[in-house]
Amino acid sequence: MTAGRAQAPPAIDRADRQRLIHLVRQDCGSCHGLRLNGGLGPALTPETLAGKPPAYLEHVILRGLSGTAMPGWQGMLAPDEAAWIAARLLKGFPEE
Repeated sequence: MTAGRAQAPPAIDRADRQRLIHLVRQDCGSCHGLRLNGGLGPALTPETLAGKPPAYLEHVILRGLSGTAMPGWQGMLAPDEAAWIAARLLKGFPEE
């Protein structure tokens, strides 16, 4: 697989999917924009994330970015949930 291609999201059950969609749209959206088109934080669209490896995005989601306002979510998200979010961001994040 090349770095620019998104992998399939890991299997997440429907209830967890809805919870994760809500979390990203509301909590992440408070900085990245409710449509994820940018705000205080950068846009999280497939175009702006193109070329970023899923593993990098998973790491940022779980550990945050030092020197920025991006917190780590490892206390609230399991690694497979971060992988699902990363894969969905690379493909286009679903609406609530």
